[in-house]
Amino acid sequence: MTGYDDQNIFARILRGEVPSFKVYETDRTFAFLDIMPRSPGHTLVIPKAPARGILDIAEEDLAAVARTAKRIAIAAMKAFSADGIIIQQFSEPASGQVVFHLHMHVMPVKAGVALLPAQTRKEDMDVLADHARRMIAALAG
Repeated sequence: MTGYDDQNIFARILRGEVPSFKVYETDRTFAFLDIMPRSPGHTLVIPKAPARGILDIAEEDLAAVARTAKRIAIAAMKAFSADGIIIQQFSEPASGQVVFHLHMHVMPVKAGVALLPAQTRKEDMDVLADHARRMIAALAG
């Protein structure tokens, strides 16, 4: 397994070098919208700690990511009137991991509506801003 690269896009987002649509943050985690969502409200939850994937993350940081993913899932169900939630985590290239900073995908789904294929369409920024507002409101209420 290759080591952690602190120049990956998520590390740069955490440092504020790259903008994101942040919806939630704790002392250990950061949650933001995927700019190429597979469903409306598709959110990524990452640890603030440098971890390439599930194989090298500290257990307490993984637990914090899981807690945040659950909170995001509950808010996404409300914000997007979803019928269900998909949570995915990929570690290492053979699994499909593309960004080598641990992250969980939280995707609200509606019955009978297929997810978009991964990494195929960059969402309009105004749509993402609206989705971020909806998620923030659901998290607050």
